[in-house]
Amino acid sequence: MTDEHSDAPSSTRPATFDPGSYRDPGSRVVRRGDDVFRLLDERALTDWERLSATSFFRREVAAGRIAATEPDHAVAGDFPGAWAGALRHERIPVVSYPYEWTFSMLRDAALLQLDLLAAALDEDMILKDSTPFNVQWRGARPVFIDVGSFEQLEKGEVWVGYRQFLQQFLYPLLLAARVGVPFQPWLRGQPDGLTADQLQRMMSARDVVRKGGMLHVALPARAERRYREEGRDVRSELKAAGFRKELIQANVRGLRRIVEGLNRSDAAGRWDRYAADFAHVAAQRAAKSDFVTTHAASHHNRLVWDVGANDGHFSMLAASHAEYVLALDADDVVLDDLYGKLAASGVRNVLPLVQDVANPSPGLGWRSAERPAFAERSAPDLVLCLAVIHHLVVARNIPLRAVVDWLADLDARVILEFVPPDDPMVRGLTANKRPHEIHRDYDEASLRRYLAERFVIDAEQPVPSGNRRLFALRPER
Repeated sequence: MTDEHSDAPSSTRPATFDPGSYRDPGSRVVRRGDDVFRLLDERALTDWERLSATSFFRREVAAGRIAATEPDHAVAGDFPGAWAGALRHERIPVVSYPYEWTFSMLRDAALLQLDLLAAALDEDMILKDSTPFNVQWRGARPVFIDVGSFEQLEKGEVWVGYRQFLQQFLYPLLLAARVGVPFQPWLRGQPDGLTADQLQRMMSARDVVRKGGMLHVALPARAERRYREEGRDVRSELKAAGFRKELIQANVRGLRRIVEGLNRSDAAGRWDRYAADFAHVAAQRAAKSDFVTTHAASHHNRLVWDVGANDGHFSMLAASHAEYVLALDADDVVLDDLYGKLAASGVRNVLPLVQDVANPSPGLGWRSAERPAFAERSAPDLVLCLAVIHHLVVARNIPLRAVVDWLADLDARVILEFVPPDDPMVRGLTANKRPHEIHRDYDEASLRRYLAERFVIDAEQPVPSGNRRLFALRPER
């Protein structure tokens, strides 16, 4: 659980350094309650003053593409260290990471970074970092959060973030678009991204010679091997040779054309036609919608999880009665379609995230705390668990009691749909299983017994056209 639901004033709560903000010695993020500050040393403060005087910064903040930021230097003395100044940032509703994004989300985040870099170069500034971890989301709109990454462009200086952009943006996108391999598992296992050599080994010769392949994959792969062996200071060599800003600008323009032209592979998701292909979905959706609307509207919801969101129908219903909704699904294709619809619709309080609740994002990075686990980054008030429980118990072999305990440990209200063993969807999941390979307590009587231990049932009703049942639950405290 987070401290976001505390009633204590932010100024009286203890301050903590963000565990993911340690790589830049001159700029550290610290949180105190709901307040987010960035502490600056002398050099970083000078860069901030230059940045805040540029026209592009004011323009992009006004457009919502850079997180709203204002100086609050008086608080610098409140935190350990010799800080010259401090900034106050707007708070992002829920922090997410690139391995939880869909293809189009990563592509849009890449385009945002390139656009901001191009605008900064026009006013003789540059981004020293080019990582997707510097981008967050307000619903389906990307927002750049690391203003500490902007610095003055020195004469002859190179774009030091180029390699990082390739490894964490371009290569994952190429992996998905041209090789047909989802990038999320790779970035989760290797958050610093793919190397050029790794990607080249997976690409066909045809893919390597396609647009951008030789320049941004084959040549960097060769350079990686050569410079790793020689240990050369390429940055200083290029600066001494008279490297010009115009070369960076041309590179940024070329990368933008490549990224903009990439599309996910045509491979369909497992559940991308769920609502259209299964007759029971349409038949039961109206009754389920009424039940969800009634119970979502009965309380104030800061955050809703829609587990197994699929096309986002129930996420959108909940969004009308919540400050923010996470549409969670393990199928990145169906979520990518939802992201496109959300971006086009203008809805700003629904964030789609690729998340398998049977194998959620763990703590990663330094001491497993640099990128906190998913459950540490969001504490829901309401969880929609519709047509999910049978997938966990029958398909993933998670005991029914364990599923109930997991829901109860979230300390949130739950709208739960129970799909009985004789339901056609359950029979489909058990087609290749023998009876003794399925947990014997997957039945309504056992469910009610486990619920009684951890929840109060506020309401329940049958779902038309079958034996499914809906429950509105609240934690037993």
